[in-house]
Amino acid sequence: MKPHVRPAECLCHVIGAVLILSGLVHLVVFAVDGGPWYGPVSWRKPVTFGLSFGATLIAITWVTSYLRIGARLRTVLLVVFAADCVVEVGGITLQAWRRVPSHLDMETPFDTAVSMMLAVGGGVLVVLLTVFAVTSFRHRPTGPTGMALAVRSGFAIMLVALASGAAMIARGVVLARTGHQEAAYHSTAPLKPLHGVSLHAVLVLPALAWLLSRTSWSEAVRLRVVKVAVGCYVVAVAGAGVWAVLTY
Repeated sequence: MKPHVRPAECLCHVIGAVLILSGLVHLVVFAVDGGPWYGPVSWRKPVTFGLSFGATLIAITWVTSYLRIGARLRTVLLVVFAADCVVEVGGITLQAWRRVPSHLDMETPFDTAVSMMLAVGGGVLVVLLTVFAVTSFRHRPTGPTGMALAVRSGFAIMLVALASGAAMIARGVVLARTGHQEAAYHSTAPLKPLHGVSLHAVLVLPALAWLLSRTSWSEAVRLRVVKVAVGCYVVAVAGAGVWAVLTY
């Protein structure tokens, strides 16, 4: 039997739902206000980041309940993770309303401060999620048949998303600092598909394992389905990686 939901988990679920709602609200704003969907200045960013960070926060809160990690440490990590998600989405949303780029914008001292805050926040996300990923491999996750494989695979693939995100920020900052501002804005495009595809494996794969546990299929069949899903996801990530290499 799963343990009762802790206050920190409830808080993370609420914050995740609010971030998703923020993304949906800005989708309405885009429909009313118009403007470009792509580019460094668009309503796409508060929409996609709100939805993505909200879904990821809820997913991480749920998936880490299967990790063999101390309750107090998990609570601290989740609260910090939730706060960081709010900072990231908040900074991106603020810049969207100011009609300026949210990332890699070094045009004014304030914009530089926001961009660096988002970059530091991204670094914090990398550290927190890496801790969870390492924990999943140090101690076998609990849960129904296939969940351990799904959780470990999800975190392993998420590390690809973290690495590609760090690469985008690092290259963009270098270009911006050396006076190539426009090039900095466009330098992230090749890695975005890889980053997006690999980011949500930690939700998709464990969710599949959980859904399979609600079926009458045998454990062997359920495990085989999870293995096939992991293989398909790896192929998708590899394809996005090849695209990134060819277009980088």
